[in-house]
Amino acid sequence: QVQLVESGGGLVQAGGSLRLSCAASGRTFSRSVMGWFRQAPGKEREFVSAITWNGRGTYYADSVKGRLTISRDNTKNTVYLQMNNLNPEDTAVYYCAADAAGGSSCASTNSGAYEYWGQGTQVTVSS
Repeated sequence: QVQLVESGGGLVQAGGSLRLSCAASGRTFSRSVMGWFRQAPGKEREFVSAITWNGRGTYYADSVKGRLTISRDNTKNTVYLQMNNLNPEDTAVYYCAADAAGGSSCASTNSGAYEYWGQGTQVTVSS
């Protein structure tokens, strides 16, 4: 069992930065693929970024490439999402997710591949 708690969301002006954190409990974090998804009002949940268990593989949605960076610290059971040059289209609730800790060397962009989810943290970008 893995429990995920996101933090770091807030209100920021366009062009600003935020760093989201996702703290995980459970012994299997270090073997889990971790992902970030987001859901804006009236829209479907969408993939943002993912990272393999060892950090060697990172994946990004086209809309965030070059602006967002995912990383993880397995000693702290935490995954991060550094978000730079934010724009109003980034406004959404951001969710952290973990897969079933199979130690996969690749990460899925499909939300159905992730077994555990956090409660989400709101990111609001004003123009």
